[in-house]
Amino acid sequence: MIRRYIASISTSILKRTCAAAAVLAVTLGCSSTKPPNTAAPSGSIDESAVLAQSPTSLLAQNRNKTRKSLSLPSCPQNDAFTESINFATQASNLAQSANSKQDWDEVAALWVQAVAWMQAVPPGSPRRAFAEKKVIEYMRNLVYSQQQASATRAQASTVSFSSDLLNEQLQLYLSYVAAVGPPDVLIVGSSRALQGVDPKQLKQSLAQRGRPGLKVFNFSVNGATAQVVDFQLRRLLKPGHLPQMIIWADGVRAFNSGRDDRTFNSIVDSEGSQLLAAGIRPELLSDEPNEIPLCYRFPQPCANNNFRKAFTSIDRPWSGTGILPVAENAAGGQDTHPPIKFLSSGTGILPVASNAARYELKPIAADAANQKAQLIPVSRRTTVALRHVNQLADSIDSNGFMAMSGKYNPNTYYRERAYVSGQYDRDYENFNLGGKQAAAFNSVVAFTKARKIPLIFVNLPLTNDYLDGTRLRAEQQFRQRMQQLSRQKGFAFRDFSQRWPGRNDYFVDPSHLNRFGASAVSSLLAADSSIIWPLPKSRRSDG
Repeated sequence: MIRRYIASISTSILKRTCAAAAVLAVTLGCSSTKPPNTAAPSGSIDESAVLAQSPTSLLAQNRNKTRKSLSLPSCPQNDAFTESINFATQASNLAQSANSKQDWDEVAALWVQAVAWMQAVPPGSPRRAFAEKKVIEYMRNLVYSQQQASATRAQASTVSFSSDLLNEQLQLYLSYVAAVGPPDVLIVGSSRALQGVDPKQLKQSLAQRGRPGLKVFNFSVNGATAQVVDFQLRRLLKPGHLPQMIIWADGVRAFNSGRDDRTFNSIVDSEGSQLLAAGIRPELLSDEPNEIPLCYRFPQPCANNNFRKAFTSIDRPWSGTGILPVAENAAGGQDTHPPIKFLSSGTGILPVASNAARYELKPIAADAANQKAQLIPVSRRTTVALRHVNQLADSIDSNGFMAMSGKYNPNTYYRERAYVSGQYDRDYENFNLGGKQAAAFNSVVAFTKARKIPLIFVNLPLTNDYLDGTRLRAEQQFRQRMQQLSRQKGFAFRDFSQRWPGRNDYFVDPSHLNRFGASAVSSLLAADSSIIWPLPKSRRSDG
């Protein structure tokens, strides 16, 4: 599951990460500083022996000089290798006695420092080859510490919407909004959208076409039907958390009212839905810890070294996903949770500070015409927690996208799974494009129109193997219906269903795109000159 990152671990990803971490350290500001070169007890781990054998350099001889302020672009008077070993020693020692989330967060922070300083060993140094191997080892230790912090945090009492992925996506979305504000463009849909539209690629492609700075988030959920999307947009999210534009990416399966809508039914019967019915909407806790954070010194840019390029290019568009390698996922079934191997339970460079979610008790008065939710602030609050799903956290990136790397090969795919034709596919059972799903779709269209939120529906690509006679007839009916509704109701419809019927390398299974197909779909959308993309609502970037 761990992607092939070993060979490239010392290239641009970590350079950018170290640079970004340095900027964060400068921006946040702290009240106290923990010296990074504090000596750890000797003999605690094998790092001490390595440190003792380190050759003395001119930089090492000047370790007693007074350090300059973090804000000054000066070269550190420290030996990067020695600094890294010291941080690694501290992390290893603390890990021996860590028994709380705070302890493991600190262990993770120390491993981040160890990685940053070890990566700063100059390329021309005789220590470089050894340092590159240590970076890989330290990264593994960082992942482990994140897992421990997350496992400790997950022991809290929980309230669920009976959908693991909806719980995870909701928590991530609320955290995203708290960090950078509502996205300019929100992607919704089922697993086909979750794996089929890459927010970061869409953002980068739009920036290349003169629309820089747009924030894009994928709030898709496995098994989502039109009813689930309607629930997400109208009932789950507060008006202030809605985007400027919505891209609904999916296909005919989400609109078949004859099928059993198991995902929506379980959500409606959940405890979280009962709270919503009582006017209690989800909201993340905003209480900041009273502890004084520790300040660390990251490697600073120096003249004629490898950090200058990293610092000067930090604001350029980048499609990377962060300090940790992206988790590689196995192919999943249709609207089911795919079998996944996981590298880490964290979703960023450090574990999220809190998993609890606060629900604000507010009576909701329904407007029959527009079905708006009128929120009336009250003083009493109740606190519950969204269930933290360790197994899903690392399979989804910071913008809600699940990248799948596998490529569909019909010669091997059906050796492990039976072929199911459309005639016996439950997603097409009692096929009916009217009924409850049509009503939910009309509700979403009216909802977005009332709030002047442009809605773009994208019929995602499918393979030739998937489009047998039954499914092809359903696709034709769906296409005709959506084209008619788009003219009548004023939303945009883009039909990509048969865009790449023979491009199996764009798919992870017959009906789900992989990350290459998702990138291609995102690029197609960005290149569509008929789409009037919004202007960035906020200057805050989502990275």
